[in-house]
Amino acid sequence: MALSLSKSRLLARLFVSPGNPGCAEAAEIVALDVDDHKAVVDFCHAKEIDLVVVGPEGPLVAGIADVLRAAGVLCFGPSKYAANLEGSKIFTKQFCDEFRIPTAKYETFDRLESAAEFVRSARFPVVVKADGLAAGKGVTIAANAEEALAAVSECLGGRFGGAGAQVVIEEFLQGQEISAFALCDGAHAVWFGEAQDHKRVGDGDIGPNTGGMGAYSPTNLVDDALKARIMAEIFEPTVQGMRARGAPFRGVLFAGLMLGEEGPMLIEFNVRFGDPEAQVLFARLRSDPLELFTACARGQLGALAPVFDDDCAIGVVMATRGYPGRVDCGSQILGIPAAKSHAGVRVLHAATILQAGVLCSNGGRVLTVVAVGPNLQTAKHDAYRAIEEIRWPEGFFRRDIGDKGLRESASNGPGRR
Repeated sequence: MALSLSKSRLLARLFVSPGNPGCAEAAEIVALDVDDHKAVVDFCHAKEIDLVVVGPEGPLVAGIADVLRAAGVLCFGPSKYAANLEGSKIFTKQFCDEFRIPTAKYETFDRLESAAEFVRSARFPVVVKADGLAAGKGVTIAANAEEALAAVSECLGGRFGGAGAQVVIEEFLQGQEISAFALCDGAHAVWFGEAQDHKRVGDGDIGPNTGGMGAYSPTNLVDDALKARIMAEIFEPTVQGMRARGAPFRGVLFAGLMLGEEGPMLIEFNVRFGDPEAQVLFARLRSDPLELFTACARGQLGALAPVFDDDCAIGVVMATRGYPGRVDCGSQILGIPAAKSHAGVRVLHAATILQAGVLCSNGGRVLTVVAVGPNLQTAKHDAYRAIEEIRWPEGFFRRDIGDKGLRESASNGPGRR
């Protein structure tokens, strides 16, 4: 987002907090405690900030957008109440019931005994989810009762703190999973593209779930007819439902969807752009994001609609060995300038830090190498060729990002994707 916003014709100055060495190439980095809402507001007033774009979900769920708006600062991001669409699985399930948004059948529990009774008669697999924010680690696909009870026990036993005080157990949906996005101004929603993420840590979709090991956009799974269904059945009812509840949604809605025989079904909502989908969407975006985000924040999208290049983008995440479990930080990363020298390639930072002038890892998911090309095959080739330039023995990456899309293209016959 920082890279895309930095290219806006409307931009005078761009600040990012907390930022990383990659953001520093596109913006001025400022040290702000985003949990200190007064400090954020004071900074905005001192620097005469026209718009705040909130990236992560935590500050939104904590109500930063409400505080900024009350202080007269425009904010691209939903209110604390509307952010419950990501902050609480139970809130979202009940919201879907009320506004007839298609989603998996479910039950909610706050006691192990009642959850265990349900599990003993359940049809497997099932999905166990902590109700609140658990840093992407509160979801388990349980193949049997033993796995389901272990997941429930982890949640209710305190592994995720208050986020696991209640759990949702829902049916396992079959089909192809995609990520779909819509910009919202409180009264209207407009399509902001789609991507296909790769959640499992290992090639061939094996191993534990992660925050995402790579993505590509667009996908052959979404044609104009399906896009219209997703807008009519998922995004528009959500925007109108929030408006009816007195909490107009202004920001981006990110819907994780399962495409099955019954059509698109909601898996979960995010109320912000997520990695690694955002990296491939912004790589294709032709419109000025600052113009779009400002219009959303003002409730004035009107006839504005995002325009994307027809090219394909693929992003491959480079993570520290051990992710999504415990990782050691501080390993040196070399070769990024050589990787970025390839045409159509950008190397985007996540958990990086400069130590004595040397770029080092500072967490689990560290880099995303993005390549744009006329088709998915070319984009994939260019991304992995660029990765070969990066010297980081302590890192790893999946080697099959985009293969789902290539198989889909092959089964549908020749095409640009």
